[in-house]
Amino acid sequence: MNMSGNSILITGGATGIGYAMAKYFLERGNKVLICGRRENRLTQAANELPGIKIIKCDVTNPDDRSALFAYVQNNFSNMNILINNAGIQRNIDLTKGTADFENGDNEIRVNFEAPVFLSALFTSFLSGKENAAIVNVSSGLAFRAEYATGMPIYCATKAALHAFSLAQRKQLEPLGIKVIELIPPAVVSELNTNSGQWKRGAGTNMPSSEAYVASAFARMEQGETEIRGI
Repeated sequence: MNMSGNSILITGGATGIGYAMAKYFLERGNKVLICGRRENRLTQAANELPGIKIIKCDVTNPDDRSALFAYVQNNFSNMNILINNAGIQRNIDLTKGTADFENGDNEIRVNFEAPVFLSALFTSFLSGKENAAIVNVSSGLAFRAEYATGMPIYCATKAALHAFSLAQRKQLEPLGIKVIELIPPAVVSELNTNSGQWKRGAGTNMPSSEAYVASAFARMEQGETEIRGI
């Protein structure tokens, strides 16, 4: 995959892996648009990464997704790569019935529903474009949920995204759209809003988001479409 000269939309691009990806692509001569729910973090990213474009968008909201698509059509029409990166990770105690599900953001909508709907919105738009690709960010926990039993919904949504990516890759191949799945290990980020240790990477050997992206993108450049680990 050509890693320069692209126009790229990254969901959840203001922090963590998304931010690291935005920085990587900008440094290699790409145009980058990031979206996210928190305007303050988008503004901070814009101040730190000259040339980046930002738009506030809740990818779980159908109206926001439609508005994002319309914005891209009118203001970022050369876009050829969609990166479905936005995600959340929550501790869910299944013994509490629906209590934990209802007390916080919905992982199913953020981690799985949003990538599916955004991919559907942008498929025709990307069809036929040079170096067209959809990149889905899943997780190593999609395959080893027993390592994170406190986060069952997160693991399940990432497993679903993996299965979706396999089918999507076959369906979109005739359109000239590559489907690439990034399957990161735990990295230092703000992914888990419940757990201070996972949020900071404290007391762990987690790689930084920047180190992960550099490793994964080197393999992407070599043509890998399912990139596990670091």
